Amino acid sequence: MTQHRKGLVLDFGGVLTTPLLPAALAFERREGLAEGTLLTALYLDAEAIRLTEELERGTLTQTRWNEAAAERLGIPPDNLMGRIFADLRPEPMMITAAAAARRAGIKVGILSNSVGPTPWNLYDGYDVETRYDALVLSEAHGVRKPEPEIFRLMLKELDLAAEECVFVDDTEQHLPPAAELGFAIVHAVDPAQTVAALEALLGVPLM
Repeated sequence: MTQHRKGLVLDFGGVLTTPLLPAALAFERREGLAEGTLLTALYLDAEAIRLTEELERGTLTQTRWNEAAAERLGIPPDNLMGRIFADLRPEPMMITAAAAARRAGIKVGILSNSVGPTPWNLYDGYDVETRYDALVLSEAHGVRKPEPEIFRLMLKELDLAAEECVFVDDTEQHLPPAAELGFAIVHAVDPAQTVAALEALLGVPLM
């Protein structure tokens, strides 16, 4: 007999929001940058990656990240993070599914590599403190995905074992450490496919 999971752990950006890449491409178009400039300058460069990791650990402010990233891109720094992700919107199918899971008695937590609250707050308008059973933001703990410790922090918040939980993330490299701890994992690529996978793992309808 299948043992359904009792906990659901969700990444935030790209899972409870629309995908990050289209937003980044739209930003490049608005700023008059060649396609791929953002990826090359900020996410394929070792020093830029280090700065982003510091941001996610809470040891670098978003304002300082904006300044460093803007210098690399050759554009103004004002609210750069907010400008990059201005097109992000709530993903209604996943938000509905998370709410349905909670109504069915499943504990739902948000596990996010955060980017600082100012000048742009990724979580504004999503009521993450009230709509979910646990919220673990990397900047508050000094650890980030894919480090195993951040998954253990979430399990402590939910008071569940990893073998009782499902973890969903749109970043594939964040999934193996969770699987090694015992989580069932779902790579979020398409919301409908993600919801179908979760219904099978949780044993409840989510739409």
